[in-house]
Amino acid sequence: MTIAPYSLFDTYKKHILNLPTPLEVNSFKNEQFILDQDEKKHLEIYYAPFEYINENAKVLIVGITPGLHQMKQAYSTVASFKENPASDQVILHEVKKQSSFEGPMRKNLIAMLDELQLHSYLGISSTSELFNTASNLVQTTSVITYPVFYKGKNYNGSTPNIINTELLRKYIIQNFAQEIMRIDNPLIIPLGVNVSKVLTFLGENNYLNSNSILHGFPHTSGGNGHRHKQFAENKEEMKQKLKSYFG
Repeated sequence: MTIAPYSLFDTYKKHILNLPTPLEVNSFKNEQFILDQDEKKHLEIYYAPFEYINENAKVLIVGITPGLHQMKQAYSTVASFKENPASDQVILHEVKKQSSFEGPMRKNLIAMLDELQLHSYLGISSTSELFNTASNLVQTTSVITYPVFYKGKNYNGSTPNIINTELLRKYIIQNFAQEIMRIDNPLIIPLGVNVSKVLTFLGENNYLNSNSILHGFPHTSGGNGHRHKQFAENKEEMKQKLKSYFG
């Protein structure tokens, strides 16, 4: 278990700890924490401490990018160590546990993974354990590991095109691809078609093993009204994929 090689936590930790509490969005979603932008494409990338890598993970669950809710949760988690200092690795691990797919999205994710019987292959009673007692089995991440906003709103991976946009592709290759290469051939679960497209692109360019991708899994956001239909359509194929992967 380690800190990502691209980590900027050293640079931003003191700024986060100095933020006033309770946290207000405008205190961290501002120029102090902006990493990159493309004004023509209306894109902004902000810092957030999602930089912990579980190199022993058996499963890699991948979203598009942390949203504003996860960003705030991550900052709040770091701030909670102000009075009780800990090592950077401990802090960043706690950020992952507290913030990854936190909220309704996590509930939907667990329900679908349990329906696929992933927990039985991992030797646990439910995939809910991946977010607490069995967190050693999972790495949760995003193809763009830092929060991305399009026209000020959470970026959804489609507009602008995630692969064809130079700024986004740079972060995919420099951060996410490097993260994957530190984990030994995990089962990769892409949340939604846009994540699948990125993984296909990386597989074609030899950054990962395409045979370990569980294609067909929907994005589990409550805003994805098609998720139940998508899951039902791909359920049997995904079950077969798990059987062959773990077989």
